[in-house]
Amino acid sequence: MLTKQLLDTTRGRIVMLLQQSPRTVEDLSSQLGVTANAVRAQLSAMERDALVRRIGRRPGTTRPSQVFEITPEVEQLLSRAYIPLLSQLVHTFAESLPGAQVETLLRKTGKALGKQLTAGRRPSGSLRSRAALASQLLNEQLGALTHVEQNGALVIRGAGCPLSALTGKHPGVCLAMESLVGHIVGAPTRQCCVRDGRPRCCFEIGKGRASRPSAQARRIRSMP
Repeated sequence: MLTKQLLDTTRGRIVMLLQQSPRTVEDLSSQLGVTANAVRAQLSAMERDALVRRIGRRPGTTRPSQVFEITPEVEQLLSRAYIPLLSQLVHTFAESLPGAQVETLLRKTGKALGKQLTAGRRPSGSLRSRAALASQLLNEQLGALTHVEQNGALVIRGAGCPLSALTGKHPGVCLAMESLVGHIVGAPTRQCCVRDGRPRCCFEIGKGRASRPSAQARRIRSMP
């Protein structure tokens, strides 16, 4: 629904046309039935927002025309393939491998992503500051909506879940996020995620151990 609303706007129609192939201002003006100046104004704003980029020039009758294309980030946002493919991938692993092995793969994946987000460097500073960094990276890099709470325990709590399409069906996915957060904070991390109704992230930091492997392995085996 949100994608349809976007594509019903001039900016959205420009994105749709550029998704098909790179185009000039004149191309877009002709296909949209609006003035070249109106297209230039849209492209200028979209370029500022990193939605489109210039990739070269095309010879024209009087002077060369700039050629525009959408950025890879927008291409990824418009794709609907990632979630179904990832969901099926996790489901296939859960069906084909022992639960403990699936857990190991998920934890290794989360830790590797944590290394990627921190450029391979283990963050320093107080536990609170490292938890704040983990929350910031979850929000900026993964589209989460988390904040840090401290009422006895130190907790990263989310208003939602960036993997909500997966975690309801495959609770073991939370293990990957648990390992990601644990790598960043450098302390024992236990996921306390809410998966009923509207999934929400939750990670308890620096208290006890990570989620027990045997219990999680049983849950992974029971994935639908």
